[in-house]
Amino acid sequence: MNSEKMNELLEKFKSEQNALLPKVQLKNSFQLENLRYIAGIDVAYFDIKGKTHGVCCIVVFDLIEKQVIEKVHSHGEIMVPYISGFLAFREMPLIKDAVKKLTKQVDVYMFDGNGYLHYRHMGIATQSSFFLNKPTIGVAKSYLKINGIDFTMPQNKENDYTDIVINNEIYGRALRTRVNVKPIFISCGNWIDLDTTTEIVMKLIDKNSRLPVPVRFADIETHAIRKELLAKE
Repeated sequence: MNSEKMNELLEKFKSEQNALLPKVQLKNSFQLENLRYIAGIDVAYFDIKGKTHGVCCIVVFDLIEKQVIEKVHSHGEIMVPYISGFLAFREMPLIKDAVKKLTKQVDVYMFDGNGYLHYRHMGIATQSSFFLNKPTIGVAKSYLKINGIDFTMPQNKENDYTDIVINNEIYGRALRTRVNVKPIFISCGNWIDLDTTTEIVMKLIDKNSRLPVPVRFADIETHAIRKELLAKE
């Protein structure tokens, strides 16, 4: 793609994200006690004959039964180039295909990526919410530095966090989910507030990982499916 077409694409993507931003609501659209099915979503990439492909896996976790109850996936060629800040446009086709295969009515979707913690408050968790029409949460393993602002490291104790404040606005949180592990970076996607986001994430932490169970299982599943697909080539 030449620079002129890339600039046109950037302007189109920015325009679409900016149009969605006024519709983002950082408040709960549900009762916390009614939540049961939490889905984790992850996308992994691989090359086949010089072309980039992706696999999206969704894992649905039952908060009451404490077990995975459904796993679906989709895969295909990636048609949108990687552009920092516009991940949703690259991954949305695969996410949409995978969601169509779900049989359970998911209450909250949790993404391996950012939500409101984004240059234009439109990370994958936030932008995808408008298709999913459900509350969403962003859970990132690494920190997205915006405007050169670093995060403050939480204390080394479970459920300690520091708010990520940029331009006098809270974008998300650095959250220590377990003692002696690196923090994760959580943010609202849409139709949820940050305290509830934190509470749900902590409900889904076990002794095996700093990541909430649905996100961790989705990550594991994407790598397993990717390996299977590559083995067929």
